[in-house]
Amino acid sequence: MNRAKKLPIILLIFFIPQFCISLDTITINQPIADGDIIVSAGETFALGFFSPGKSSYRYLGIRYNKISEKPVVWIANRDIPISDTSGVLSINSHGNLALNSRNRAAPLWFTSVSALPTNNCVAQLLDSGNLVLFHSRSVIWQSFEYPTNTMLPNLKLGLDRRTGLNRFLTSWKSSDDPGAGNFSHRINPEGSPQLFLYEGQVPKWRAGHWNGIRWSGMPRMKRGLIFNVSFVNNENEISIEWGVANGSILTRLVVNESGSVQLLTWHEDQGRWDEFWFAPKDQCDNYGICGSNGNCVLNDDEFDCTCLPGYRPKSPQKWYLKDESDGCVRKNQTALCRNGEGFVEVANVKAPDASVARVLANLDLKACKDECLRNCSCTAYASLGVTEGSGCLTWYGDLLDTRVFIEGGQSLYMRVDALELAQYANKQKHLLAKKWILLIVILSIAAAVSSVLLFSHWLVRRRRRLSQNAQPQMFIYSSSAHPDDPPREKELDRSRSRSHLPFFDIDTLVAATHNFSNKLGEGGFGSVYKGQLSNGQEIAVKRLSKQSGQGIQEFRNEVQLISKLQHRNLVRLFGCCIHKEDRMLIYEYLPNKSLDYFIFDKTRKQLLDWRKRFEIIFGIARGVLYLHQDSRLKIIHRDLKAGNILLDVAMEPKISDFGMAKLFGKDQIEANTKRVVGTYGYMSPEYAMDGLYSVKSDVFSYGVLMLEIISGRKNTEYDEESPYLNLIGNVWELWREGKGLDIVDYSLLEHSYPCQEILRCIQIGLLCIQEHPADRPTMLEVVFMLGNETSLPSPKKPAFVFLNQSRPESLITRGDVCSINDVTVTMIEGR
Repeated sequence: MNRAKKLPIILLIFFIPQFCISLDTITINQPIADGDIIVSAGETFALGFFSPGKSSYRYLGIRYNKISEKPVVWIANRDIPISDTSGVLSINSHGNLALNSRNRAAPLWFTSVSALPTNNCVAQLLDSGNLVLFHSRSVIWQSFEYPTNTMLPNLKLGLDRRTGLNRFLTSWKSSDDPGAGNFSHRINPEGSPQLFLYEGQVPKWRAGHWNGIRWSGMPRMKRGLIFNVSFVNNENEISIEWGVANGSILTRLVVNESGSVQLLTWHEDQGRWDEFWFAPKDQCDNYGICGSNGNCVLNDDEFDCTCLPGYRPKSPQKWYLKDESDGCVRKNQTALCRNGEGFVEVANVKAPDASVARVLANLDLKACKDECLRNCSCTAYASLGVTEGSGCLTWYGDLLDTRVFIEGGQSLYMRVDALELAQYANKQKHLLAKKWILLIVILSIAAAVSSVLLFSHWLVRRRRRLSQNAQPQMFIYSSSAHPDDPPREKELDRSRSRSHLPFFDIDTLVAATHNFSNKLGEGGFGSVYKGQLSNGQEIAVKRLSKQSGQGIQEFRNEVQLISKLQHRNLVRLFGCCIHKEDRMLIYEYLPNKSLDYFIFDKTRKQLLDWRKRFEIIFGIARGVLYLHQDSRLKIIHRDLKAGNILLDVAMEPKISDFGMAKLFGKDQIEANTKRVVGTYGYMSPEYAMDGLYSVKSDVFSYGVLMLEIISGRKNTEYDEESPYLNLIGNVWELWREGKGLDIVDYSLLEHSYPCQEILRCIQIGLLCIQEHPADRPTMLEVVFMLGNETSLPSPKKPAFVFLNQSRPESLITRGDVCSINDVTVTMIEGR
């Protein structure tokens, strides 16, 4: 495609009213105004004014030019936007680039270089994406020295020790505001320099020290065919940059506003940016997640914290309840100095934070060990580089942010006392002996299996020959197995062996609940009791009834699913207990019970003003969004209702009860079941009638719940004389008549409330309960609509609105067969 064909695209991207385009330079006589752009020689990048997202403010920035998706890679005035289109970038009388607008006397932004003759100054946009200011062909300023949120190839991050200039990336505040956000990506020069991602001033992720070929905490990011990484640490600078072997490959590293670092590459054939690498990637990537002297181990996308050799949990009770933030302390407080101590190897780890380590150059590991052993304060050592004699690191005091890699990593040598050293040596001997025994057993089994297979093969051939002469027979096979039947107890045993949740013994729970005497409530699947552990932790124990509908499958669901979920709007599961026929789940205790305890009670509902109700609506939405999209597992809850929303001491909502939840694949859209379970009034029509469920089924339930919170009325509680089947029908009719506020809970009428906000929430609720799943928004769209003043589409008629005939008795009593719009459906009460 030639350049002439590309120009209209550039104009649209930069919102240019004047349609004026220059070459790749700015001179004293050729400034650029809002509406003008300059394009690099190879047409890879363009410089001009733009408005990000839904913002009306104007910014001067550099963005990609030739490709269909054109992200901004650099911004001049990111924290000082222009409110109109009067912006002009020019070279001023001092030879500096300056950005001015008619509403400000002083420049909004300028390059701070010494005054120079302007006739020798020119600014040029290079095909690397670097805006360079030249004076007599010498570079006096460049945008690569002042990056914003994006690192391009050949851009350096790090500290210039001569000038004190520190180059680092800072996220945008939001997709609509490119101002400096709360996340930064920078090199920490202390100790052995490391690359960090910070949230404010707090480390969020650490790339490890440079080992000569890569950052030690990024074992998969090696020099290869695509990237050539260069790290410099000398008296002049500490810096990192990378180049691309193939110049036609477009790539960029971005610190996004959600708090992650992404390396993206452009795929021309697919017309999109693909994620090549990102961090933090898993929970063990979170800085210091296991506390001081802890070691994070990842197993099947779940993490465990262990203590480094010679250490034990500082707070065993917290550690037992999966709170490892206090870290670990020395097992024995005896002196570790010339008292028979030694070192234990911890393999395949990300070495601890090296900003507090001492760098010993040009030493091999043997010399490093001797040096550490001589210093009584030395707690650990590790190799600095991948080559022998490249030096080492030694640590003194607590070690922080250590993790185990599945592949890659390095060895860390921990100083331990004589007793620990002897125990480790014995373990190694036993391990070696076990390996030999295992090898012998494997060989023996292989020989036996081979013999059995040969015999079986002979036997099958013999029977086949005999059967040729026999009369044909008919065999009838019978089985009681059914696809929807719960699994056997042995399946639970296998899930227990894979679970990382604590298993409580029955004596602990009997003592905690005073022999199950303090009942909090009772549901379809059993009773819930309040208890208190010996450490003072309050708990809620869900004891499943032996006669309940929740069998092994539902119990396994709750154990496996909730144990993998961590979100402020999901109830926290501490553990479980299996004792004979009893199955129990141990949750955090939430003092304010469930949402239905408040919104459907005439007295207690008055405690929930509109602001609190909106916070509950928003919190539930965030929790469901996490289940659908943001967690590692894609989960359909299938039983969202007021009774399954618990409230903590601050009345913050927490979604509970995952017995009916279903796990979806990443690309799975919907599923079908013959076993329709849930709660009448909350089930979507496609699920209730056809057994089809998806994320849109949860959206429907959320919409019903939202309308219940606003009205203070149950969806199912409408009397015989009402022309409406339920709350949905009433709200829909009032909305059509322009009387949406008539549905608002009477207890809110005693106080002033924001009418427009409530009407907006009613409209969002109606969008969620539309009859066809495709018409309903996703939970991401719901969260966006709740948090932003955007225009909303008009809702279509929801399902289950009006009765076609007199109300059948089955609509009053649950668990029977009911007729809705002449379609017969079996409803099963979920709780």
